Amino acid sequence: MTSTADPPPSFDLSGSGVSQSEYPAAYPDLNPLDYYRILVADRVSKTLEVDRNLVFSSVDRTTTPETGDLSLPVPRLRLKGIPLSELAEKVAAIFEESQDLRAEASGVAVRFWIGADQLFSRLIPLVIRQGDVFGGNPNLGLRDASNRELGSKTVIVEFSSPNIAKKFHAGHLRSTIIGGFLSNLLESFGYNVIRMNYLGDWGRQYGLLACGWKRYGNEEAFAKDPISHLFDIYVRISADFQPEEDAFKAATKRGEDTSQLESQGLLGDAKAYFKRMEEGDEEALQLWRRFRQLSIERYKATYARLNIHFTDYSGESQVKQETMERAEKILQDHGITELDAGAVIIDFKKHNAKKLDVAIIRNRNGTSNYLLRDIGAALQRDATYHFDQMYYIVMSEQEAHLARLFKTLELMDKQSGLSKKMKHVSFGKVMGMSTRKGTVKFLDDIISDVGDFMHGVMRRNEAKYNQVEDPDKTAEILGISAIMIQDMAGKRINNYEFSYERMTSFEGDTGPYLQYAHARLCSIFRKVDFTKEELLDADYSSLTTSPHAIKLLRSIARFPDMTTQALRTLEPTTIVTYLFKLTHDLSSSYDHLKVFNPPEGRAVALARAALYEAAHRVLRNGMVLLGLTPLERM
Repeated sequence: MTSTADPPPSFDLSGSGVSQSEYPAAYPDLNPLDYYRILVADRVSKTLEVDRNLVFSSVDRTTTPETGDLSLPVPRLRLKGIPLSELAEKVAAIFEESQDLRAEASGVAVRFWIGADQLFSRLIPLVIRQGDVFGGNPNLGLRDASNRELGSKTVIVEFSSPNIAKKFHAGHLRSTIIGGFLSNLLESFGYNVIRMNYLGDWGRQYGLLACGWKRYGNEEAFAKDPISHLFDIYVRISADFQPEEDAFKAATKRGEDTSQLESQGLLGDAKAYFKRMEEGDEEALQLWRRFRQLSIERYKATYARLNIHFTDYSGESQVKQETMERAEKILQDHGITELDAGAVIIDFKKHNAKKLDVAIIRNRNGTSNYLLRDIGAALQRDATYHFDQMYYIVMSEQEAHLARLFKTLELMDKQSGLSKKMKHVSFGKVMGMSTRKGTVKFLDDIISDVGDFMHGVMRRNEAKYNQVEDPDKTAEILGISAIMIQDMAGKRINNYEFSYERMTSFEGDTGPYLQYAHARLCSIFRKVDFTKEELLDADYSSLTTSPHAIKLLRSIARFPDMTTQALRTLEPTTIVTYLFKLTHDLSSSYDHLKVFNPPEGRAVALARAALYEAAHRVLRNGMVLLGLTPLERM
């Protein structure tokens, strides 16, 4: 048994004859699989005289642990004059006497299985010691990993971005969930993350809302629930406005002059009011400030329920007039914009972007368009944050708008490369998302309704329900977990059906099932009284003969690789799918790896508890990364 004063061997390379500095992309102290990639690369490169980093980068994680831990497709070695299957056999032969790895040729690839004996003694202490940070890699967010004084790269994640006074629709929900996950993920890799909520808080609709306030506004109702009251006003004034909007669209379709329609009625009033706002009219702005500030306060409380927070509550209103005017001048000087019936437009067909067609950037009455405001916003963010990357977490329906934005920025200044720092992280639709009482208005409606539904599910088991300390809070957390996991279970771009029954089930791959798996692990540690020092000091040799323990250990070892893959693909499903596989391995091990008074004795119980603690830490870290609140009891 190893003493706590002399920690078990970790994944460092001292004594192996290999220098980590020779592998700049490897972090064996943070990612166990990198340690074994280095061993493969070192031995193969020396035997076959191949570049070591070429070998290292060619060693993949296998799709499933059943087919090995690592795989080396030998065509990537670029060796000529030898049949690939023969080359695979030759590579496998290099490891015939290795205690660290077992190799097996399979067609034109070599599969590697990590030796369980050393993996137990190295991996379990590593996970327990690293705790909350296991799975991340703060080096990847550095400007230069060899010079920490240069600091971290700055990434802006723009997400959620609801429109004040309009319903918080499915697109905003998905943006909120995905953006929260990506922000957590980037921070775990050492990036300086600016979480930006770019509110839809400007434009002609606020002129219309101001008209609605004059007709239907009620101070008492506004003070009680500002968002709901503004929404109700907007619905009523929009109904009043509908005949005018229909007439305007019909005239536009017929190619008629709409200037008279735009200057009268509610449309004329709304445009005039918004023009006053853009010109800095204090009376117009005072009402808008009230709407915006109280709405933000309400949103903050709602986001807190989802473990979501923002660095900056920005918005279209925060784009300065001088910034937009400067952008317009650059566009004009470069011959990118032109006048069309009083409006300023960009005809992308003239700039090698036929699919982007024509876009207005300033309306004929002189007010700004949302494309111009987005151009200004990008310039201001660059000046304020000097960001290295910016992600727009926006539904796929906005693809054309963002393509126009990126193309416009490219045309404005090809030297700065600003547009190359921007990426649209798109996602599909949610089908059928509504409360049981009707159509969704706000995020609160969704959370409360699913929480109520979850409460009903919990009540079906009265005995367990009576043991829950705070059933209302637990039901809400379970409901939020159900919503979030249903959203992140598939690839971002896929549409999915919003289903209460499916997402709130404790059976199958759902949010409540993940919570159940976490709570079950926590219950084990309430029944045994092992300290962290005892877990680190355990003799793990009893686990090396258990297929269930080995299977669970190999799943745990993959976690840092999975988070790195998620960073590359920006896909939450990478982590969700991994966690479900981990919980399945856990579930199948409980009957074979008992911790509470096992017949094999305390030393075996201690080793098993250490394995479960490592699994618990990975499951918890993964859940937190996804934005969930792990429950200890339920």
